[in-house]
Amino acid sequence: MSYSKKDLERRMEGALSSLATEFSGLRTGRASVNLLDPVQVPAYGSTVPLNQVASVSVTDNRMLSVNIWDKSVVGAVDRAIRESGLGLNPVMDGQTLRIPIPPLNEERRTELTRVAGKYAEATRVAVRNIRRDGMDSLKKMEKDGEISEDRHRSLSEEVQKLTDTFVAKVDEALKAKEAEIMQV
Repeated sequence: MSYSKKDLERRMEGALSSLATEFSGLRTGRASVNLLDPVQVPAYGSTVPLNQVASVSVTDNRMLSVNIWDKSVVGAVDRAIRESGLGLNPVMDGQTLRIPIPPLNEERRTELTRVAGKYAEATRVAVRNIRRDGMDSLKKMEKDGEISEDRHRSLSEEVQKLTDTFVAKVDEALKAKEAEIMQV
C-alpha cells in the first residue's frame, strides 16, 4: 500500500461523478430515462441495475415506459421502483410498466431535496473513506520507515486539503440541485 495523491484524487473524482449520475436521476418535473438510473432490481440471485433487465423510454414528458425483457422479474422491477424513494407508482401492463410522473408539488420537492441530501451525504462518506485510506497508507509508510514524521504530517495535510476541496464540491453540487428542484 503506497500513497498516491493522483490515485486519491481520481477516486474522489469518481465519487463526485457518481453523485452527478445519481442527481441526474432526480427529476425536476419532467420524465427522463435517467430518472430510473439509481433503481437496483433483485434478479437472478443478485441485485442488478434496472437497465440490465429492461429498457426505459419516455412516452411523453409526464410518462415513462419500462419494457421488461423477462416475465419472471416484472414483480421485482415493480417493487424496486416503488421502493426506490423516487415516489413513483408504476402501472403494470403485461411486461411493460407505465410510470406516470407526478407533478412536483411542494411536498414532493421537499422529498426530492431530502433524497438529494442523502445522495450527497453518501458521497461525503465515500470521500472521507478515501481520505482514511490515504491516511492509513501514510501511517504505514511512516511505520515502515519509508517517510519521516514531518513528511507524514505534510502529506496528511495535503490529503486533508484534497478532502476538504471535494467535500466543498459535493456541497456545491447539492446546493445547485436543491435550487433546481425548488424552482417553480
